Amino acid sequence: MSRFDKAAAALEQYGLDALLVTSEPNRQYVTGFRSDAGMAVVTRESSYFFTDSRYIEAAGRAVTGGTVMESTRQKSALALAREVIQRHNIHRLGFEEEWTTVKEFRLWEQSLDCELLPASALLTQLRTVKDQEEIDTLIAAQRIAEKAMDEVLDFIRVGRTEQEIAAFLQYRMLSAGAEKMSFDPIVVGGPNGSMPHGVPSERPVGDGEFLTMDFGCVYHGYCSDMTRTVALGHVTEEMEKVYRTVLEAQLAGIAVARGGVKGKVIHEAGAKVIADAGYGAYFGHGFGHGLGVELHEMPGAGSNSEEVLPTGTVISAEPGIYLPGRFGVRIEDVIVLTDDGCLDITNSPKELLIL
Repeated sequence: MSRFDKAAAALEQYGLDALLVTSEPNRQYVTGFRSDAGMAVVTRESSYFFTDSRYIEAAGRAVTGGTVMESTRQKSALALAREVIQRHNIHRLGFEEEWTTVKEFRLWEQSLDCELLPASALLTQLRTVKDQEEIDTLIAAQRIAEKAMDEVLDFIRVGRTEQEIAAFLQYRMLSAGAEKMSFDPIVVGGPNGSMPHGVPSERPVGDGEFLTMDFGCVYHGYCSDMTRTVALGHVTEEMEKVYRTVLEAQLAGIAVARGGVKGKVIHEAGAKVIADAGYGAYFGHGFGHGLGVELHEMPGAGSNSEEVLPTGTVISAEPGIYLPGRFGVRIEDVIVLTDDGCLDITNSPKELLIL
């Protein structure tokens, strides 16, 4: 079943005759084609994708399960959508309220002869459960990141700057087939490591410091994400304790992760390990976030995540401890929830490594 078909099959559940898809990530999900311009309309009978001359040839090759049409200055994508709505006698049209501007909504109200109804939840629900093709693509993206991780270990040494290490990771992922980065790599050492989303600087990494590397890439439209913290030269007793605590917290969360549990249950399992070790005040973010065509998707596994996670959900597993001005440790894998547990699709070793 194509993603067009999946979206069409969900229309009745949401009381819709058709769905208007305009955001880049949801267009990519529904059509299987990534571009920064276009519009899709999914009806109960058939589906359509409109894009301009820059993408029409590529879209014609990539999009299956729907009709591809070219928008022009004379006939815009909105005009094409209006024709489809009239042809299929659409009365109730869903739109992505979480992505739509007020200006766009007012234009659609004026141009489209139908009722516009919020329908972001339909696409969120579909994207929450990954099919096997999506999981295989996520695994392939993870393998590219892991290869870069293996290679960067020989590059890291005392005196290298955070920026140099970040640049090396990006180069190696692109060389291995990545389309782009999932996000700007976070590469922070020593006292900079206490900032979970620190920006790589010109600061050289030093002996006796932790170096945290959080990075990932996009492959066939899907994101990888991983974090490893390594030490240079030697570690103190406290550094070793913090690292061991974070690893135990990650394993505790992974151990309870499965389809049918609330995200907060997974978070609390990891957070308890950190709190019991005396570092509860230094773990301020959630255990994990959803992952797919976007780096951060719903649902997640945080302290307020009341939603039950279905089988097929993909989330990160990334607890951390951050001691301000001193050092930080984070370890991150990506897991796929199953009926009886989860599949960890990240293969890189995570025992404490001292370079």
